[in-house]
Amino acid sequence: MSDRVFQFTYHGEEKQRLDKFLVMCLPDLSRSRVQGLIKDGFVSVQGRVAEKGGLLLERGHKVTVRIPPVEPVELLPEEIPLDIIFENEDVLVINKPAGMVVHPAVGHTSGTLVHATLARLPLNTNSGISGELRPGVVHRLDKDTSGLIILAKNDRAHQWLQNQFKQRRVNKIYLALVDGKPPTPMGRVEAPIARDPAHRKRMAVVPFGKGREAVTEYFTKENFLHHTLLKVHPITGRTHQIRVHLSFLGCPIVGDTVYGHRRPTIMIGRHFLHAAFLTVRLPGEREESTFEAPMPEELTIVLKELRVQSGNRSSNKV
Repeated sequence: MSDRVFQFTYHGEEKQRLDKFLVMCLPDLSRSRVQGLIKDGFVSVQGRVAEKGGLLLERGHKVTVRIPPVEPVELLPEEIPLDIIFENEDVLVINKPAGMVVHPAVGHTSGTLVHATLARLPLNTNSGISGELRPGVVHRLDKDTSGLIILAKNDRAHQWLQNQFKQRRVNKIYLALVDGKPPTPMGRVEAPIARDPAHRKRMAVVPFGKGREAVTEYFTKENFLHHTLLKVHPITGRTHQIRVHLSFLGCPIVGDTVYGHRRPTIMIGRHFLHAAFLTVRLPGEREESTFEAPMPEELTIVLKELRVQSGNRSSNKV
């Protein structure tokens, strides 16, 4: 495939930054992608290669942009079955199983969600994320957390979703089974989170001013003898936020051996946290869309057994 070439003429009366002008001319590209093209020498103004995005254009200036073909990333696509809840030309909404890592990292060089989605991307696309043929990850789920995750297929969608998350317009609802019960049936936790100074691989609640703002709302959905099923709404999106906040309340998630009991009170081979609902405004849409992921069988079995033990005959069943 050859480079795509675009030519534009600036007609404004006031001077305009080159990068801002190109973002308006090429709405399918994010500003970071445009700045990358300028930095790599693919943009010329009046026949000269532009050196920076802040170059000021004047009326009549002609701008030429060369966009090289999308390059495959070094990661190899893997034909891994996916539970796809929704898909269009911009996004993928997937019901991720517990045990699957979202993004490649040290110790997880294959079998990730990114590897699996690479196998679904069209190989002849002119789009991509920052010039690479890969899905755009805008939020993540822990390895042992199941449920909904949305991925972008192109730069435009990636930027759109990033803005939605940044402005806290994405609503995520999780279901969590915890040991014991929270201090109140419903509540709001406002406790900053940072790296645990004693265990760098863990997060922890820290004094105000020493960590990042973290806010979580919770609501009791069902009570059992020794456990509680909660509906959890994270307002912010910090690493391990729900797990840390519920542990901070004294009711850690069942099966969470990092922030809860080292010996799980119920043996399920994972922690009981499921991203059940996701509400987001998709790229180009005016109305929000809500997606739902059914609870995995291993979790529904646990709830059925708890209901029998607790005598919950008329419960708000999941």
